[in-house]
Amino acid sequence: MLEQTLDVRFTDLSVPGYGPVTTRTYNGAIPGPTLRLRGGDTLRLTQVNGLPPNQPYDGDHNRPHHPNSFNLHTHGLHVCPSGDADNVLRAFAPRTADEVDAGAPEPQYVTTIDIPADHPAGTYWYHPHLHGATAVQVVGGMAGVLIVEGDVDEVPEIKAAADLVVCVNELRLKDGKVPDFTSGNALAAVAATLIVNGEVNPTIALRPGEVQRWRLVAATAFTALGLRLTGDGKSLTFHQIARDGVTFPAVVAADTVGLAMGNRADVLVRGGEPGTYELRADGVSKPLLTVEVAGEPVEPPMELPTALPPGKPFLAEDDLTDPDADREVVFHVDQGVFDAPFPNAYRVLGSNPTPAADPDGDSTRDPAYGRFDPGHINHTLPLGTVERWTVRTNETRSTSNHPFHLHTNHVLVTHRNGERLDPPVWQDTIGLAGGKPGDEVTFLVKYEDFTGRTVAHCHQLQHEDLGMMQTVEYVAPRLPGR
Repeated sequence: MLEQTLDVRFTDLSVPGYGPVTTRTYNGAIPGPTLRLRGGDTLRLTQVNGLPPNQPYDGDHNRPHHPNSFNLHTHGLHVCPSGDADNVLRAFAPRTADEVDAGAPEPQYVTTIDIPADHPAGTYWYHPHLHGATAVQVVGGMAGVLIVEGDVDEVPEIKAAADLVVCVNELRLKDGKVPDFTSGNALAAVAATLIVNGEVNPTIALRPGEVQRWRLVAATAFTALGLRLTGDGKSLTFHQIARDGVTFPAVVAADTVGLAMGNRADVLVRGGEPGTYELRADGVSKPLLTVEVAGEPVEPPMELPTALPPGKPFLAEDDLTDPDADREVVFHVDQGVFDAPFPNAYRVLGSNPTPAADPDGDSTRDPAYGRFDPGHINHTLPLGTVERWTVRTNETRSTSNHPFHLHTNHVLVTHRNGERLDPPVWQDTIGLAGGKPGDEVTFLVKYEDFTGRTVAHCHQLQHEDLGMMQTVEYVAPRLPGR
């Protein structure tokens, strides 16, 4: 059992390269502590809510509210979504004003998660996921890395490499604080400060011929990361071994790695020609980190693996339990539906959208249609079922991104924009950029092991807080003949 206390409160800290910051943190730091487990372990987290009381709120639940309540999501883990496990429908409230005046102790909340013995070894992360408060907390730095150790770590060439967490947090800060989420532009209009392992542009030392394993984590809420390593007309290659915690069938060499908000990638980087290199992200003006390749060369150069342990077995079209029944998800935004300060309606359409408040009215103006309703189950998913989903965005702006994230079960992406992927790729979060047309993916998914109610949503977390989310319920297997 891994037992850890996560103490959540406003913290004054200094971010190297930025300066003084006052924000909500786990244990007084950004990111929070890295948690390492193995299959078969139990994770027991005691979370202390030392935040101030919330202001009273009785408005639309698809608006920012209760910013000092939170819960915990272990993003990407295949674990129970119910009870006191990975349950994002819980709420860890702070003390009320009356409790503060009475000197009541700060409340503590326990999360207990049993990791399956056969859980894929890889890189995951954790963050708060209370609807209405998620974005403001994540852009303040409430996130941490979670690692499941296992077979891939024992590959000799990987075991010989230094194991480095590279956690990219996206902070939205004005005068050293996260603005209150009081309008649609309150967070989005603030320039992003991207930090790696708590610093602006830290430096990593790498010897020529040395191989390091980097666990890249996009702990971002607004910004997708198209990553590359370049400098002085040179570049370093990413040798990718995993995505979203699932080991690849073979090492994939690439000049770029794309991470949507919430994605992870495990890559091997080998030092080449001496010099200064920068980890750059498309559309971001400053480097995320600097790599100094210097020192005595490693002779002979460290090897890259020629074989990897088998990752999660692929699904095939023949596995579909009902080949004629596809689910569809469409991310859609209607502009100017509501009065300011949150005028836009963020909807999830397609199969089983949340019903309209007025079925006979104009659905584009409807306040409920396709928006998150915690009392409505959009998808009932029987265990053992294998289904095909098509997910797309009809956003026309190419700069817009609506990453799709399904809790509890990984999905196998087989097609992107009509093109078959060979091989397909296991993911838990899928970036969907807008355009004319916007991106579309098809995936296969098998609902396994765990029943309970949880969510699927856009992982641009402002959109999620404003209603771009659905409820899914994993239920017991269908009985034969029914």
